Amino acid sequence: MDFFDQQKNAQLTKVDKSFKQSWDKPILKLCKTINDKNNYYTTSSCSGRVTLLKAEEKKQAGLLIQTWHEVITFKKLKDSIKKNKINSLTFKQEPAILHVAARNLEDAQKLHNFAKQSGWKHCGIISFGKRIVIELSNTEKLEFPLLQKSKILVSDEFLKIIVKESNKKLKKTWGKIDRLEKALKNQPKKKDKSPLNKSTLQNKNVTAMKK
Repeated sequence: MDFFDQQKNAQLTKVDKSFKQSWDKPILKLCKTINDKNNYYTTSSCSGRVTLLKAEEKKQAGLLIQTWHEVITFKKLKDSIKKNKINSLTFKQEPAILHVAARNLEDAQKLHNFAKQSGWKHCGIISFGKRIVIELSNTEKLEFPLLQKSKILVSDEFLKIIVKESNKKLKKTWGKIDRLEKALKNQPKKKDKSPLNKSTLQNKNVTAMKK
């Protein structure tokens, strides 16, 4: 087992310390397909989400009020706003994002190409240190203020439009996840150098840490 294999084994067998502590269902198959390959492993993933968060200038703990990794309804959104009548509140819908470690630059480039062909707009290598990490993300997002001084800034009709658009964008980013998973699964198999001993991962909790 070489250094990359050791890193992969350590990543995929460690405890998930993310906020959600579980996989997002829409990205689960893609992460498993990537982790089944000898030259890659996931380090973090998010299938796309809708969040309500405190509107603060600086990032800090406790800003996240509500999160959905699924399509939402007007009732769910409205009920959550009523429940969290704080001073300021922001609505945010974010696209899928995925971080993957590659064995070498050639493998990173191959994954980059597959992602681009599958519709992922923002792809690039973000780390050349102890490991090569490629970031894959999309552009489907919405963000606007909901509450200011505890007063709602938008009408119910506007919220209904936002719910419809957010769900549309989530489904679009999930389509790109599916296309990439199928592209990687249909990739011709070849013998990789220094393959990871699969027995070391048997009965382990293979984890893609959440965003």
